[in-house]
Amino acid sequence: MVYLDNAATTLIKPSAVARSMASAVKTLASPGRGGHEASMLAAQKAYDCREASAALFNVSTPENVIFTMNATHALNIAIHSLAKKGSRTVVSGYEHNSVMRPLYSIGADIRIARSMLFDRSDTVESFQRELHRGADLVVCTHISNVFGFILPVREIAALCADYCVPLIIDASQSAGVEEISIKELGANYIAMPGHKGLYGPQGTGLLLVGENVNSNPFICGGSGSNSELMDMPDFYPDRLEAGTHNMPGIAGLLEGIRFVEKNGTLNIKQHERKLTDLAYKLLREIKGLTPYYTEDPELQGGVLSFSTDAMSSEDCAEKLSDLGIAVRAGLHCAPTAHISAGTNKKGSVRISMSAFNTDDDIYALSDALKIIMSKNYK
Repeated sequence: MVYLDNAATTLIKPSAVARSMASAVKTLASPGRGGHEASMLAAQKAYDCREASAALFNVSTPENVIFTMNATHALNIAIHSLAKKGSRTVVSGYEHNSVMRPLYSIGADIRIARSMLFDRSDTVESFQRELHRGADLVVCTHISNVFGFILPVREIAALCADYCVPLIIDASQSAGVEEISIKELGANYIAMPGHKGLYGPQGTGLLLVGENVNSNPFICGGSGSNSELMDMPDFYPDRLEAGTHNMPGIAGLLEGIRFVEKNGTLNIKQHERKLTDLAYKLLREIKGLTPYYTEDPELQGGVLSFSTDAMSSEDCAEKLSDLGIAVRAGLHCAPTAHISAGTNKKGSVRISMSAFNTDDDIYALSDALKIIMSKNYK
């Protein structure tokens, strides 16, 4: 199978991830739940993962790295800490439902800063207009999970600072491939999954908490500390980490982060971008396909979507699967992004790269699409 669905999950991971998870199942208990060796080893492993994450994302202290189940969980903690019913919340035109649905459920007054696809200045101007009208919160994705559009988060963060508006960044597609510094951005929170660009297992995620940020617990329960209190502890990470930790997942995530550190985010980004460029060059030659792409390396990540004239995106993806190519089709849990790009009626077929993909994978995709589009495929 040629796997090109890494924006959903990086299926192919460093071998150390599985080895560390298997070892954790046998050797690690729960951190903070005892003074015995198995608990102490778990506490050290968890701290090692926090420390590696803090170094990678320039977090002030490892304690401000919160373990979550996924980016959705992390975003819910952040959003429920800063938004309430009626909060005027500005979002980009490329948000995932992991942002939109929590805001909707709270009853926030959602304002979409719509902009043209791959247009940096239009995006910044749209955010500036909305902030000028007044805002209580900004939530913005770093890279569109549909089109690979790298949004100008630094400029947006600067606007938030100018208008004294708190900022949440969804780094689901950028963690591990973009240089991210929570100190530089001044964001209140940055949320990310462990199972995508960080090459960890499913069921892991991180919430980075900015300096001097007060958070509301999203889940309450045992924390292994201050057990006499009926409220959650007032310090990180315990305040936001109720219940038993996913130690096999955390152990695997640590190895994924070490893989990113060893290879370098810039090198991984350049590799994915090279494959995206190759895919565009091959796909644009296939009659009936429309790829959504920009040649600007500052605006295009390792995700590329295309539509077909002859069939629905789902039909195309199913045919690709029959030929051994794994992709994603439809609206990708991000209808707002498709509305912004004008692809909401048919959706798109999405390919997404990782450090383990090769040129041969892209040529295999092209060959399969040629078969499908030539109508010789039955």
